[in-house]
Formats: sequence, structure tokens, C-alpha cells
Amino acid sequence: MHFEIIMAGFGGQGIMLMGQLLAYAGMLEGKEVSWLPSYGPEMRGGTANCTVIVSTDKVGSPIVSKPNVIIVMNRPSLDKFEPVVRENGLLIYNSSLIDRRPKRNDLQLIAVPANEIANELGNSKIANMVALGAFIGKTKAVNIESVIESLKKVLSPEKSDLIALNKQALEKGKTLVE
Repeated sequence: MHFEIIMAGFGGQGIMLMGQLLAYAGMLEGKEVSWLPSYGPEMRGGTANCTVIVSTDKVGSPIVSKPNVIIVMNRPSLDKFEPVVRENGLLIYNSSLIDRRPKRNDLQLIAVPANEIANELGNSKIANMVALGAFIGKTKAVNIESVIESLKKVLSPEKSDLIALNKQALEKGKTLVE
């Protein structure tokens, strides 16, 4: 098993957290992982992205130029990263905010209405967890339980009450693809 993933969206959509949680969950499961964030003006509303590798083999480099998976949460991210996904790769996109279908027909496409589901659950900030749940449901790269355990480590004690809601979002995303 070897996944090279680029996650991208607007600054503030929880892209870095999503990547951190996936890498941490893989680590908890004894997998080889890397997480490479892209910081800069993205934190102020531009496009933010991170690269995550989860593998059963050694990770030679955290740099990914041709990912086999992208998870995009907004249209600028789709426009930027759709061309770089490997042929027969997986493209998960937030259909709540992306107003066009991906153009490539050599990819597996999963449309996730992440914002709609997050709003139904009562918190628009968990759209990232819905998308992450869809990725996990499709690939089985890590177990949701490992992501929940990672949330307990990553979230500050003041935000520990959000763990149950994040779990619901992960599960909803997972069920979309099962």
C-alpha cells in the first residue's frame, strides 16, 4: 500500500489539520508516513496545500510531484492540482464549493458535498473531516479509529468536545463511498 496525497483548499478550511491527522493516524498504525505543509500567504484565504504519504514501504522523500490521490476543497485547488494526478488516480472534490466537474476522464472521481454535510451536522468547519472520511472509506489507507485517536492528540483540551462531531463527519464521509 502506498498513497501519495495532495490535499488543497482555501486557508482556514482545515487542510493542514486534515493532512496532520492522516499522517498521525498512519504513524499510530505503524505505517511509514510523511507530511509536508505549504505555508505562506495561503493562511490568509489563498490556496493552502499539504502533501501526505502513507505507505507500508519506506518513504524516500516527502516531495510528491505526481500524486495518486488529490483531495480538493475549492475550485482554485481543482484547477491547480487536477493536471498533476497520476493516470488512474483518485480525485476527491468538494462538490459543495466546486462548480464544475473535473475534466479528466482517466481518474476515479468522488464528488463529496462536504460543506452541505457539515452544515447538516451543525458545524461548517468540519467539511474537511467529511472529505477525509470519504478518502478513508475509499482507500482504507488508515482506520477511522486511528484518526479519532489522532484528534485527541492534536486538538487542544478546550476543543476536545469537538471530537464526537468530527467522528460523525468522518463516518458520514466514509458512508458516501461504501
